[in-house]
Amino acid sequence: MRAWIGIMALACALGAQAAPKIAVTDLAYQERVEQYIHIVSAQSNMQAGMYHASGSSSYNEIEASSSYIEQGELRKFSGDIKGEILKSGMFQLVQGSPYTAKSKEDVYDVIKRIKAGNYKGADYVLFGTLSDIDFTRDITSLANTDSYSAILGLSLVADFSLINTRTFEITSAFTAMGDGQDTKLVNSEDVKVSLNRPRVVRDVSKSLGEDVARQLGEQLGRGAQQQPGQAPLRNNLPQDTAPVILR
Repeated sequence: MRAWIGIMALACALGAQAAPKIAVTDLAYQERVEQYIHIVSAQSNMQAGMYHASGSSSYNEIEASSSYIEQGELRKFSGDIKGEILKSGMFQLVQGSPYTAKSKEDVYDVIKRIKAGNYKGADYVLFGTLSDIDFTRDITSLANTDSYSAILGLSLVADFSLINTRTFEITSAFTAMGDGQDTKLVNSEDVKVSLNRPRVVRDVSKSLGEDVARQLGEQLGRGAQQQPGQAPLRNNLPQDTAPVILR
């Protein structure tokens, strides 16, 4: 009986190797905001006398412009990244603290955010920064027809780093892309077309998540080596040593 208990304990220990825990940040970005101010003020000067009153008015114009850098996180595209990572089986997912307007730290200083406890319980943080995002809208004529093709497209490019929360080592780094488009046929170039923007955003998010999970798998050892029917490889970290059964 004791030997049977030992065998069961060993099987449980081998099957209970938990995947590392990961926190996925929303895509960090910064942009320059321009402000233009134009103020016109009127000022009246009145002179009163015994028999008459006269007055004059003057106008002052003030023009000024200013600019500042705004930082934040783009929260529309991280859901599918998390979903694809969960489907891969490489990591467990934990929720980190999002960056807010009240945050005092630099959105790009992820090490400071890790030290501040924004990703408690995570072994790794997948930190993404927005490189480029581009909406395109175009209407083109179709050859040999009187129809036109209306296209709404979106492309998004982001850089990612997988960071160890204890050593701050970058375990994986890559650039991923998501794209999507909605197309409709119309009979006139001037007709008003309602293209499906939410669908385009959804498709971009889906393709971005798939690209992120694929590149993570390639860099961490879960790629072509995995055969159909095999359990997903967790990561490229050294395997745990076999447990020793104490009698």
